[in-house]
Amino acid sequence: MEEKKTKGSTAVIAALFANLLVAVSKFVGFMVSGSAAMMNESIHSVVDCSNQILLLFGDRQAARGQSELHQFGEGRAKYFFSTIVATMLFFGGGALGIWEAVEKLFHPSHEVTNPLIVLGILVFGILIEGSSLRIAIKEIHELNTENLPLFKFLKESRHSEILIIFTEDFCAVIGLVLAIIGTILTMVTGNPVFDALSGLFIGMMLLFASIFLAREFYSLIIGESVSKVDLEKIKDAFKRNEVKKVIDIKTVHLGPTEVMIAAKIDIVDAYEGVSYDVVNDIERVIRRALPDKKAYIYIETDEFDPEYDKKRQTQSDT
Repeated sequence: MEEKKTKGSTAVIAALFANLLVAVSKFVGFMVSGSAAMMNESIHSVVDCSNQILLLFGDRQAARGQSELHQFGEGRAKYFFSTIVATMLFFGGGALGIWEAVEKLFHPSHEVTNPLIVLGILVFGILIEGSSLRIAIKEIHELNTENLPLFKFLKESRHSEILIIFTEDFCAVIGLVLAIIGTILTMVTGNPVFDALSGLFIGMMLLFASIFLAREFYSLIIGESVSKVDLEKIKDAFKRNEVKKVIDIKTVHLGPTEVMIAAKIDIVDAYEGVSYDVVNDIERVIRRALPDKKAYIYIETDEFDPEYDKKRQTQSDT
């Protein structure tokens, strides 16, 4: 389980070093060119560096373990800090970038100088950001044990840090391509409006990315159930002769690799005297089925009431 926990952090550290290197080069490019797209890219990289530091801090908080106050640990700290990162990406990357681009778009003195230097720095940025993106994709492949399509994995994954890093790196590469297109069009036409427009598109892309991330992290903070595949593994553990009926199962992620499982089961009358042994064996089977997760398991034995589902629905409606 510890190996899984460190995978997202590897991508975070790689992205941090990549963004520090690229941010310096982009600021140099902006200073010698006055390019709006380069300014947006510089802001983007600085925000990304701050984001990765926050993610590393969140990872450390999540690893603090159980305490008297947080008896299930602080695994959701990752989701909290990921939400802050999404907010920073929205305002620091998207909104501020759009503001700068619009100002350049309508500023009569806006011009792009030394465009060849700008292009060189942008190509350098693509190489560095592309390397960081490859590391993120590699870790996604390692985490994606169910071989889901990429977008579906990103939607269903409970690993918030890898979701952020992939989104940031992907947007960084696309943003650099847009900046190159804007710079080239400005060189060919002599019209700096193309540079400003590319900066505007970069800012809008970051806004949409941050909204996507915020929606995902809201759901994670509220508490998402285990994946469908993991839920089937859990249900399979109850398929045994001693269990007459599974009355109810509830699951929730307490962090990327920590889950809580609560179940109510009706045990066959002949096995009621050894119900504790049955419950303990079910817990062992569940933990073997979920080797990459720390599971808090609570199983209650009860007599099945045919009206149980109706009563549960009534309670949820009220």
